[in-house]
Amino acid sequence: MLRLGKREFGPHEPVIMAIVNRTPDSFYDQGATFRDEPALARVEQAVAEGAAIIDIGGVKAGPGEDVSAAEEARRTVGFVAEVRRRFPEVVISVDTWRHDVGEAVCEAGADLLNDAWGGVDPRLAEVAGRYRVGLVCTHAGGAQPRTRPHRVEYDDVMADILRVTVGLAERAVALGVPRESVMIDPGHDFGKNTRHGLEATRRLGEMVATGWPVLVSLSNKDFVGETLDRPVKERVVGTLATTAVSAWLGAQVYRVHEVAETRQVVDMVASLAGHRVPAVARRGLA
Repeated sequence: MLRLGKREFGPHEPVIMAIVNRTPDSFYDQGATFRDEPALARVEQAVAEGAAIIDIGGVKAGPGEDVSAAEEARRTVGFVAEVRRRFPEVVISVDTWRHDVGEAVCEAGADLLNDAWGGVDPRLAEVAGRYRVGLVCTHAGGAQPRTRPHRVEYDDVMADILRVTVGLAERAVALGVPRESVMIDPGHDFGKNTRHGLEATRRLGEMVATGWPVLVSLSNKDFVGETLDRPVKERVVGTLATTAVSAWLGAQVYRVHEVAETRQVVDMVASLAGHRVPAVARRGLA
């Protein structure tokens, strides 16, 4: 059972995490949800389309203009409070690696801290434990926040992913994070090249076998773009194909830009796997 905020999710229940970037320079939407009104409209649309989690980020993942902790908090804390007020049942996640930002958003009502940079600030897990909120434990290959991989090598990329993420998950539980609120993430594109991303996806079942719920953040990423030689705005098909494979291999949570399309993919895979009944079943019965 995965438990986040007020929500509980069964072991075979796919969960959609919708991305809402509070940044003026995000790689995908170029700041479309930087202002409050379009960001709140995005939350409303994502919930209507089937997202259970809203993931709010105040700093883009890639290199760019420096964003202080104070500015990151300014972009996220008030927005978390407003989303909490308007959508009391939704799970609110905040994508941050900084413990002080994590503390501020937990005070504002966040249910989950999405640590995409793999514990670079070890105090973030302490915050999650103190507030008893969820934590995403990600493999970033030791990369520093907002850096791109350069000539990264692993003897065995999945072995390294398992070592790091399971270690972070066990530490989180020791610090007080509820075990049922911890997820592990292979960290596609973070400290990895395209071949690493493909191998991590092929071997995702090894992460699932650990027993920790697996989150994948695949949406329009560079490993998809390079595999198909497609620019950012033409990666949806490749993303959905990768999502389907990940769902078949047992991933549970999907961090995405395209909520409605992803919802259909993971529901279809769940039905194919025998974990979900069809929405309707009239064929051959009339």
